[in-house]
Amino acid sequence: MSAHATIHAPERAKVTPTGLASRGKLFTIAGLALCALALVLGLVQDGGTRHLQHSWLLAVTYFITLGLGGLFFVLVQHLVRAGWSVVVRRMAEHVAGALPLMGLLLLPIVVPTLFGNGDLYHWADTHEREVSHLLHEKAPYLNGPFLLVRVLIYVGVWTLLVRAFNRRSLAQDDTGDPALTQWMQTRAAPSVLAFALTLTFFSFDMLMTLNYEWFSTIFGVYIFAGSALALFATLVLFSRRFEKRGELEGIVTTEHYHDLGKLLFAFVFFWGYIAFSQYMLIWYGDIPEETQWFAARWVGGWKVVSLVLLFGHFLLPFVGLLSRHVKRNRLLLSGWAVALLVMHLVDLYWLIMPTLSPEGVRVGLIDIACLLGVGGLFLGGVLRRADGRPLVPLQDPRLDESLAFENI
Repeated sequence: MSAHATIHAPERAKVTPTGLASRGKLFTIAGLALCALALVLGLVQDGGTRHLQHSWLLAVTYFITLGLGGLFFVLVQHLVRAGWSVVVRRMAEHVAGALPLMGLLLLPIVVPTLFGNGDLYHWADTHEREVSHLLHEKAPYLNGPFLLVRVLIYVGVWTLLVRAFNRRSLAQDDTGDPALTQWMQTRAAPSVLAFALTLTFFSFDMLMTLNYEWFSTIFGVYIFAGSALALFATLVLFSRRFEKRGELEGIVTTEHYHDLGKLLFAFVFFWGYIAFSQYMLIWYGDIPEETQWFAARWVGGWKVVSLVLLFGHFLLPFVGLLSRHVKRNRLLLSGWAVALLVMHLVDLYWLIMPTLSPEGVRVGLIDIACLLGVGGLFLGGVLRRADGRPLVPLQDPRLDESLAFENI
């Protein structure tokens, strides 16, 4: 519930971070250097280009899912006209703002596929297309030019949504025009539909088609659950960081951490429910075309990763986040947020890497360089967007409600 006492909006200078742009540039430069290192390693190592493509897909997908989680959060808060979340919504807007750049980073994957490189997507290989009857049937969908068109559509939709909502949110800081809030609320419903469709087909195209013989109609929901979970963990950590810096001190309170913790707990459960549902339905159906995907993840070293996900992504955080005390303790909640961000990476690794290394986990310097390189570009972009802009929507009509928010 929310208290109804009148609370004045914080001063702009207090909630506006400075000096982040220079740090953002350093992260960007470091990210570019590490991406270049990954490229060199991929070119000089035996089988390195195939390894590079898998590692690049893992890194880019990880940060795209963070951005998609941010976009989901922004759209849903406007859709349901939420008041409690106003003071943390701007950080989600900044995270979502990385989507255009992260989307462009898909091109090093899509362009080789367009020209028939099957190192990542076997369906693009000319010989594979000649001998596989299934590919003959799927050819109208699984082909390089159409993949490029679809990816451009996904990234284009995300870019339009991010810019439309973020630009109006920032403009309201200066104008205070409530019509901007009304505009975002009325457009939120169709925007959520566009978000759901693009996320679902993105997950099909970039992840599920790594094994073109396998399919799951619930796969898009699985990726969505992980994206939302990762976003809530990110919001906890960003809130904690900016609270320590002073911009959000006394603004993001224990009550807001409590709600973020509840959402984190809810999506731990939701992810586990979707993961179990997908596994149970395929196990019960016992169709070889479907079970082979899980069978490949229950042999060799991948069996260990599967168990790590069961315990580290679901059972342990489910128990750990169950307590009200944990959700209201900044340190404990931050610890679980870090752990779940790591588990989200393990989850994506488990989805992608068995096509590269069927025998088990094989982490190399290329994997580390890609992840840190793309991460540097992502974080650099977020910091540059946050620099000189209020971390709180200063004239949002529901800001007072958010500042006075209390759990019961």
